[in-house]
Order: sequence, then C-alpha cells, then structure tokens
Amino acid sequence: MGLQISSRECGDVTILDLAGRSTVDTEQSEFLSKCLRGLIATGKHRLLLNLASLSRIDSSGVSVIVETYVSVKRNGGELKLVSPKGRVLDVLRVFRLIEVIPSFEEENEALVSFRPQGSFATPALSALRNNS
Repeated sequence: MGLQISSRECGDVTILDLAGRSTVDTEQSEFLSKCLRGLIATGKHRLLLNLASLSRIDSSGVSVIVETYVSVKRNGGELKLVSPKGRVLDVLRVFRLIEVIPSFEEENEALVSFRPQGSFATPALSALRNNS
C-alpha cells in the first residue's frame, strides 16, 4: 500500500494521519513533501504527524520530515510526532530524530504540548506585581 495522508484540525494544530509506506521507490516521499509544503504555504505552522499507521519510512521520508521541521521552526512554528512504531520508530532512532523532534505516544499528550507555556505563569506574575 502506498502512502495515504488525511488531515484534520484541532484548534490551530493540523494533524496529518499517515498510513502505508513512505519510500523513495514508490515516490511517496514527494507526495508527503508536497502536502507539507502546501500546508506551510497556507500558514499552517503547528503540525502533528500521526505515524501510528505508517508501516515503513526510508531516508527520503526522513529527509522530508527533517526539511519540514526546519522550515516550520524558522517560521516560529512547531512540528511534532505521535505514535511512531515498529520499523518507523527504528528508523527515527537510527537517524536520532527522536532526540530532536518532539515525539509522543498519545495524541492528547502531543496536543497539550502545543499550548503556550507562558499562559501558566501569568497569574503568578500578577500576584508578584500586586505584592510589590
């Protein structure tokens, strides 16, 4: 089975569900690259790649993920991974991407990580200002 991509939105996060294989011999990596570039061009800069149903990925697929990660980061966005398993997880470990790109086991956990960290500190800062 070739690569299948479906997308959905959760707030300002675009989730891409990847299924099948992303390998150079089937030219599926170019399909993934075009899809990701299209999202970035339309202003989507908070991306979550759901890899739960992706059975294989090779260096060309990894290259697309790295290229997208760098592009999104340069524009102040984020790219994260959820549910890499089996051979896909093995490949991501070999390329040490698990150490660089945030990766989560559960989608809800990944979505929570997109929330702004500064919003939790605001009440504490207000309290400090009022006590001065």
